[in-house]
Amino acid sequence: MKSDRFSDADPTVGDVNASAAVVIGQAASPSSSDPALLLAQAAVRREPVALRSVLEQVSPTLLGAVRRILGATHPAVEDVLQESLVAFVKALEAYRGESSLRTYGTRIAVRTALAYNRQVRERRAWDAQHELEQQPLSVPSDSPEDAAQAERRRVALRALLSELPAEQAETFAMRIVLGYSIDEVAAATGVPPNTVRSRMRRAREVLQAKLDADPKLARLLAEGT
Repeated sequence: MKSDRFSDADPTVGDVNASAAVVIGQAASPSSSDPALLLAQAAVRREPVALRSVLEQVSPTLLGAVRRILGATHPAVEDVLQESLVAFVKALEAYRGESSLRTYGTRIAVRTALAYNRQVRERRAWDAQHELEQQPLSVPSDSPEDAAQAERRRVALRALLSELPAEQAETFAMRIVLGYSIDEVAAATGVPPNTVRSRMRRAREVLQAKLDADPKLARLLAEGT
């Protein structure tokens, strides 16, 4: 079942069907192709109505995904969102309708945000090696302690995700951070459900090993469970 984690509207029924009808000049019938797929194909051809409709539909979802991975107030949210939208448009040609357009876009947003986090981590590591000053995480002085602690847990989890192999991090983020089901993640990533489970298992093993090696970090994350 297709779903959308960041919008109350159904991701594939009303708006996609209506937009597809405008693009192809006829109402979709039960025997016609998937309206979302028709719309995506029209967007690939850079038909203005279709492209605008697709971007209007997926942008809020992609924004929500980027915020969940980076943090709602992260200064790079808008830049990463734009990168995600560009990557999404480029990837539309490969869309085959296995999942909703929003789920398809969410995967791209997750991968883009995770890649950004990895780049930041690598840049900070390079800076540390060259004895450059790193910018510490800042929490407003008037923030309640529980809010500050929750933010520290989120930052720690993002840092752990950035150390996972790309496929494991992507799967873990969609399943745990964004709350997609195994079947939804499988549809979005184009792999069997058992592969999703395998990636989740390996990701948990890697994360558990890191927590076992860092009791302080383990306690920090445990406080949020």
